[in-house]
Amino acid sequence: MKNVDDLIESAAELASRGLSKGEIADELNVSRETASWLVERSSTSPQQTDQTPPEPDNGRSGPQDIHVDWSAIGRDSKRMSAIAEAMADMLAKHGEDVDLTIGIEKAGGPIATLVASELETDLGTYTPAKHQWEEGDIEELGGTFSRNFASIRDRECYIVDDTITSGTTMRETIEAIRAEGGKPLACIVLADKQGLEELEGVPIYSLLQVISVGKDE
Repeated sequence: MKNVDDLIESAAELASRGLSKGEIADELNVSRETASWLVERSSTSPQQTDQTPPEPDNGRSGPQDIHVDWSAIGRDSKRMSAIAEAMADMLAKHGEDVDLTIGIEKAGGPIATLVASELETDLGTYTPAKHQWEEGDIEELGGTFSRNFASIRDRECYIVDDTITSGTTMRETIEAIRAEGGKPLACIVLADKQGLEELEGVPIYSLLQVISVGKDE
């Protein structure tokens, strides 16, 4: 992805495939608000896929956000393994008896699998509410833990995802784990757009902190 025009085109293509705006946000590593704006700019939605996108305006009136493209890592298993080793090393300081790693779907799942292998823990996955979100209040939706993987069972655990944009998804995951009786000891992501040190009392680690510096007009 080189510019906003590319993101608008990608959002249009994902919308035409039936993805919700929440899923598009996940795929493009942008906020839900940004995903909505991108889809609207393309004049394409899951219900309106036969319209021709208008000429983009290079995002001058778009929302404030940062797009993180880590596909150079994600498309290569060797690079992914090296990144997972670094992430596991950062988590290892929190508890010697942790036997569960939770990956936030979609992108967090593959990363968590490799991190869990490094740490020799069980693997669980959580699908956040944003995957169902299209419009309106996301608080009315709920996320789910996959039954195909390990359950919480009142265990201590780590949380793994690719990026933190606003912190909403990570907070939701922490709360969902606690609701199941689990205890999140630490979270780690590839990139954190907020520069968070902790969330809901849980330490947040990242390989990269991406901070936008600029003057509002």
